[in-house]
Amino acid sequence: MNLILLEAREAAIPLAPDDPRAVHVLKVLRRGEGDLFDAGIVNGPRGKATISSIGPAGIAFTFEATVEATEPDPIHLLVALSRPQTARKILNEASALGVASIRFFQSEKGEPGYASSTLWSTPEWRRHLMDGAAQAFDTRLPEVLHTTTLAECLASIPKECVRVALDNYESPSRLSPWLRTRPVALAFGPERGWSGPERILLRSGGFELAHLGARVLRTETAVVAALAIVKAANA
Repeated sequence: MNLILLEAREAAIPLAPDDPRAVHVLKVLRRGEGDLFDAGIVNGPRGKATISSIGPAGIAFTFEATVEATEPDPIHLLVALSRPQTARKILNEASALGVASIRFFQSEKGEPGYASSTLWSTPEWRRHLMDGAAQAFDTRLPEVLHTTTLAECLASIPKECVRVALDNYESPSRLSPWLRTRPVALAFGPERGWSGPERILLRSGGFELAHLGARVLRTETAVVAALAIVKAANA
């Protein structure tokens, strides 16, 4: 946890003693009264927090902003709803790497039950975004949509996006590092792969098919690998 990330409402109240962020400040960073730690407001500025007191109510602090939030990279992910443990990793890693949005959709070959996971019915999904951003020392969280359809996802992404769907079976070439200085949409299918109608829908929506090599990767690994290629092209 490289940055203590706070919701806007939390900037003026103490961190509870059992809050993982408070535990990190006291046990890992070993901060005491009068000490400073790096903090930031979700989708807002980051700066320094000064501990004013430590007591039964938790850590009381004051926050001073020093750096405004940066704009996210114009990368939009479309991801088939995966097993909850896979979706957790994607939320965390995509937030850490920095993307503008993540759209999870129900795919034809996916498991419908994944949409009813407590990951989505509770605020848990947002916590994974915050953990990823805190690790990256950034305050910006991706916009997240879920339980939507592929067609709705395609209709909602910016029209100017370069569009690439990862596909191990029908793609003619590797994902190439030429995706420079333009909004990019990357689509990832379910564990069982895209269906025929989904490939037709993707192609009609302007998506090119590409692969990451001969190896079959886990979805969360494919997301990280593809993002690394795209972000390296714009470094």
